[in-house]
Parts: sequence; C-alpha cells; structure tokens
Amino acid sequence: MRSFLTRRLAAIPLTLFGVSVLVFLATSVLPGDVGRTILGREASDASVAALDHQLGLDQPVPVRYAHWLGHFVIGDWGVSYTQHQPVSGLVAVRLGNSATLALYAFALLIPVALSLGLVAGVRHDTVLDRLISGVSLAFGATPEFVTGVVLLVVFAVDLKWFPASALPAPGDGPLRVLWHLTLPAISLVVLCTGYVARHVRASTVAVVGGPYVRAARLRGTPPNRLVLRHVLRNATVPATSALGVQLQFLLGGLVVVELLFNYPGIGALLLAATDKDLPTLQATAMVLGVLYMTVVLLADLTYRLLDPRLRLAIP
Repeated sequence: MRSFLTRRLAAIPLTLFGVSVLVFLATSVLPGDVGRTILGREASDASVAALDHQLGLDQPVPVRYAHWLGHFVIGDWGVSYTQHQPVSGLVAVRLGNSATLALYAFALLIPVALSLGLVAGVRHDTVLDRLISGVSLAFGATPEFVTGVVLLVVFAVDLKWFPASALPAPGDGPLRVLWHLTLPAISLVVLCTGYVARHVRASTVAVVGGPYVRAARLRGTPPNRLVLRHVLRNATVPATSALGVQLQFLLGGLVVVELLFNYPGIGALLLAATDKDLPTLQATAMVLGVLYMTVVLLADLTYRLLDPRLRLAIP
C-alpha cells in the first residue's frame, strides 16, 4: 500500500505538468485579442498594443508559459482582467462555494444510491428490481440542465417549496444555506444515482449468491441481519470506485447547475473564456485538474482499504 501511494503521488507532478501545457495552449489559441476585449471596440490600435505589451501577451508562447507556470507554482496567479482582484482569492472563495454544493450532493447521493441498489439486488429479477433499474437508468440519461429546469418549475415556481436561486442571503444559518442548495443538489443526485445504484445492484446479486450468505441463511440468520452484516459491506466495496467516478462527474456537472441556479461557484469562473480573462480561466482549469486527480487518488485508496484482497495483492 505504501509503495502504491508513493507511485501515485510521484505521478501527480508529471500529470499536472501535462495538464498545465494543455491548459496554457488551449487558452492561448482562443479567438480574439485580450487588449481589444478589455478596452472595447472603440480603443485605438496603439492603446490595445500597449496593453498587450503591459500584460506580456506579445511575447513568444514558450516565454509566456514559463512565466505563468513559475508564478502559478508559488501561488502568484495574477489579477483578473475583468474583476480586477487577485485570482487566487477569487478562486478560493468560489471553490469553497462549489465544495459546499458538491459535498451536500454527495452526502445525499450515498444513502439514496446505496439503498436503491441494495434493494434492487436483494429483490433481483422482481418487478421492484425492474422498476428501480428502469427509473434510475432514465434519470441517469437525463442531462442535469433538464432536471434542473423541471425542479425549478415544479418546486420553486409552482409549489414554492424551495427558492429559485441557490444563493443564500448574507447572515443565513447553515440550515438556511442547505435549503437554498437543495434543488441544485438534487439535480446532481438524480443524474448520478443510476450509475452507482447499478453497480451496487450487480455486486449485491453476486454477494447474495455467495456461499457464506447461503450458509448464514441455512443457519437461520434473520433477513435484516443477513443483509446488514453479510451483504451490505461486501456489496458496497465495489461501489466505491463508482462513487469516485460520480464525484468527478459532480465536479463537471457543477458548471451547468451553478449557472442554472445562479450560484457563485468555481464553474461560473469558466465563463471567463468569453471575456478573455486568461489568468482566471487558467487558474480555474488547473484547480479543477488538481481536484480530479485528488478524487481519483482518494477513491483508489478507499477501495484498497475496504478490500483486503487488494491490500495483499498490491505491494
């Protein structure tokens, strides 16, 4: 386990270097002139050229990349072209908002997906199993913006059970904040539940047919105790990787959900591409890359900690 963790940690800097190259090259080929975007169409060519020179955008790409990467590593992410504040502070605030929404959605996803998958697996090949599998598959195929619009219209506009905006008022307590985040969190949960539930169902079916479960059933173990002590733990171990995948997917779905529910998260910062706000866009993309790799690493470690066979098989 220790050598596995060492290898994975050693690969992170190389992966981040590759991500940084892709991010910088992608942002460098965006159409439009940064100086012209900032100063407006009425600005003179001389003023635009002077601003581009001041920002260092007239230098060769390798020089600009080395300068950007060196400052990014030490935490100097520059100043936003449009919001005129340090990018590091801006990203930190938005990242905290997005983390709150993602963790809330993940906390809802775990019990819902595990319960549905466990029930479908225990009652496999029954009407209930087909109903759960069909509904979860249909929800999983529905884009989050469609689900979000339906939730907004039904529960915010018609029934008025929840606010239409996920942005709480200043001074709101934790419960009030969660109330505002409920609809966007449900939008993410609905999209991800089917994938996790299907993994749990498949592993539950395999565990229920295992010899130790049959032996426990022959010994007269009550059904509830059988499920909780013998089926649940072994069936949820393979679902750990599915939860890790869906947590990554939650990060991607945040972009659409945050825009739909007017939530100031990190996903909204990706719109900096439309304003040619390169420092903000580059920093946001790099932070998302780091988050993705962190989630993958934590999911792999959790999977190996829960499954003793992998701890013995992997040095």
